[in-house]
Amino acid sequence: MTGHRGKVHATLDVKASVEQVFAAMVDLPSQDRWMLGTRLFALEGEVDVPEVGSRIAALTGIAGIGVLDTMTVTVFDPPHRWETVHTGNAFKGIGIFSVEPGPLGARVTWAEEVDLPLGALGRFGWNFAKPLVRWGLSESLRRLARGVVEGSLPVTVAR
Repeated sequence: MTGHRGKVHATLDVKASVEQVFAAMVDLPSQDRWMLGTRLFALEGEVDVPEVGSRIAALTGIAGIGVLDTMTVTVFDPPHRWETVHTGNAFKGIGIFSVEPGPLGARVTWAEEVDLPLGALGRFGWNFAKPLVRWGLSESLRRLARGVVEGSLPVTVAR
């Protein structure tokens, strides 16, 4: 760890229940429909909804060019919280997804805490990257909300 972490988050109120939003958020087969440029999949076992200790990966990119981000689930507390630790070479840090009651039904937050490489240069670069990352998180949450409200998410039927 570098000792410096870049922190960013996005929050959105959704006209749906906390349970509906959480179910869509943690359903791996649904995530490529709402996470911008990202496809998630289980690294161990056939797991549609990961549990604590599950290893998952995300391929994030555009036009077939991207970065592989491996993660381990560290917190899984349905229907309110899901946390991962980024364990790959490209990203280190933690991702936190939370869903709580909100004025429309549910309030969902996606937060990332990324270890910044390259000392002062990494911190300087984060000043430019952070607004883009926040936009990506916000747009992804809007897509999640739209899918839940329209009934197209989650794609995996609850067992």
